Amino acid sequence: MPKDVTPGKPTTRRYSAEEKAAAVRMVRTLRAELGTEKGTIQRVARQLGYGTESLRLWVNQADIDDGEQPGVSSDESARLKALEQEVRELRRANEILKRAATFFGAELDRQHK
Repeated sequence: MPKDVTPGKPTTRRYSAEEKAAAVRMVRTLRAELGTEKGTIQRVARQLGYGTESLRLWVNQADIDDGEQPGVSSDESARLKALEQEVRELRRANEILKRAATFFGAELDRQHK
């Protein structure tokens, strides 16, 4: 166990896409060899030193991305996130334009009086 990790305390380690993909492949290979899903994630997680729940989430997402189970794929999720960001930016721009129109409308009224 690394020196900076306290037993029983969760860590915040980030794993690369390659590490995640390799772990998912190991789970799938083990499942195919054993013919069962029972305990494969926990076994691979223990061997690699990864969190069981993290690996379970990666495998589930990979299954969704590959069309093996229903859900929102990573691509769809990224697209949705980008669209939500665009909507926030457009709403902000519209609010600025409304305020500007109100300000300049009031200025024009003052000039005509």
